Amino acid sequence: MKELLAQLSEAFGPSGCEDEVRDILVAQLKPHAESLEVDPLGNLIAAFGLGRSGPRAMIAAHMDEVGFIVDYIEDDGYLRFKKVGGIDDRILPSTRVKVGPRRVPGVIGIKPKHLQKGKEAESVVASDDLLIDIGARSKAEAQELVSLGAYVAFDTAFHAHSDDVVGGKALDDRAGCAMAVEALREPPPLPVALAFTVQEEIGLRGAKVAAARVAPDFAIVLEATTCADMPDPDSSKRATRLGDGPVLTFQDATSIPHRGLLELLVRTAQDEGIRYQWKQTTAGGNDAGSIHLTGGGVPTVSISLPCRYLHTPYSLISLSDMKEAVRLVRAFLHRVAREGVPGL
Repeated sequence: MKELLAQLSEAFGPSGCEDEVRDILVAQLKPHAESLEVDPLGNLIAAFGLGRSGPRAMIAAHMDEVGFIVDYIEDDGYLRFKKVGGIDDRILPSTRVKVGPRRVPGVIGIKPKHLQKGKEAESVVASDDLLIDIGARSKAEAQELVSLGAYVAFDTAFHAHSDDVVGGKALDDRAGCAMAVEALREPPPLPVALAFTVQEEIGLRGAKVAAARVAPDFAIVLEATTCADMPDPDSSKRATRLGDGPVLTFQDATSIPHRGLLELLVRTAQDEGIRYQWKQTTAGGNDAGSIHLTGGGVPTVSISLPCRYLHTPYSLISLSDMKEAVRLVRAFLHRVAREGVPGL
């Protein structure tokens, strides 16, 4: 799973440009899935055990990452850009990036300190006032390398910090994609559609289309979530803790998990001796926000990973958290196969 995660992390895939990530997943899934389908929006849907009896599960993880898009080229060769997804302007200056299909190396530049005056020198520079420098000295030179509308991703290598902690870009939600693949290496006890969704970071768009196509009886969203376990006197602000196991949530900004399904998930973790933790905030959201509203309603729960420095060029996660999450997914599928979806 670590090797797959490294490959997925380093893949280029801002929202709307998930092709490279999808190709990696197709290669991984071909030997195991009964069928693979790419829908008109770009979601990858892999079918497992469709001949089995029991409620149909949808397991979703999004392929896209936060990034940028080029919207103007200056006469002197600098690139103006807009953010794709939620990114804090404070982390942008001096960040290395790759631009467009040719993966042109660049750096997000900022006006030198000695040219800044007054409040400008003391405030966060907005992304609209930053530039991507690809080393071009004119607009014509830049246009030979980059076109308007070119996607931009962080240029970050994947690293292992220890036997357990690894770091890289786009772990939200390439970690979820890796977990979904790993969970289905064993034949499921009920029919399952893995949905690797697009455009989650700009409005949970792919999941809406995928859920309508799959028409599941219940859904599990595999996601990365905020890990705020830094030193702070107010422990209530530490949303999750790295290494304390996968994260369950009772509510977020886009959905409230199906209560019966969530209680069954908790009982499964407890009965199987699987470590888990509760998310201590209700901020953020994920593909569950679209999935649970599809058709006549889909009972949905999320299993998330604590992720430090989410939506930045370099995040950290725990491999042991990933392994426990995979255990929980497998055990939960077996539990639902035996007991059914609560309330249905």
